[in-house]
Amino acid sequence: MKPLLELRGVHTHIGAYHILHGVDLAVPEGQVTVLLGRNGAGKTTTLRTIMGLWAVSQGALEFRGESIARRATPAIAAAGIAYVPESMGIFSDLSVKENIVLAARQARHEGELDRERLQWIFGLFPALQRFWLYPAGKLSGGQKQMLAVARAICEPRALILIDEPSKGLAPSIIQNLIGALRELKRQRTTILLVEQNFMMARALGDTVAVMDDGRIVHGGAMAELAADEALQQRLLGLSLGAHQ
Repeated sequence: MKPLLELRGVHTHIGAYHILHGVDLAVPEGQVTVLLGRNGAGKTTTLRTIMGLWAVSQGALEFRGESIARRATPAIAAAGIAYVPESMGIFSDLSVKENIVLAARQARHEGELDRERLQWIFGLFPALQRFWLYPAGKLSGGQKQMLAVARAICEPRALILIDEPSKGLAPSIIQNLIGALRELKRQRTTILLVEQNFMMARALGDTVAVMDDGRIVHGGAMAELAADEALQQRLLGLSLGAHQ
């Protein structure tokens, strides 16, 4: 089966810096692919390159079999790809409601939101319903992350790119996020997840790709990597078993 998203030999330069050095990555449809690697390996740059925030300087970048390597970010989003950056990307001065309405391409005001989908989101993240009219900047860190994910899924998306959603969150909030992302996966939403929390990565991942120095150095089933401590040590310098 052809992957939903595929990078072949992708290079990315940021100014004078050569960050990605020929990335080969296939993201199967309907699965969670986890992108692992040490800090500075190129994981965030990969996500930003997919979204068109950094330009592909060489190589092929295809979504649903069509090149998106030269498309502008709004066109990539319109094709069905959503991005949850590490910074969350919410508007702190706006309410939760206003953040959701802005993220919905088909809605200009609350009345035009898909009510059934909105209730589904409230089921995933009940706090967002409680704080619907609350300024987003006054939410807790976990609630802000919930809002960031909710903005990405307020309309159906084929692919969601998520950059380190568990960073700085309490274990109970991480479990809530795992449950929400599992529900998205159950609905056949494809997810490319950058995550340093290995418990979360193992709980969600179907496939895994490990980056080092701007290249993919390992790819395969998450279950195989999780079961092989020697491989974990070689690729990541640590054992997943030590991060339960």
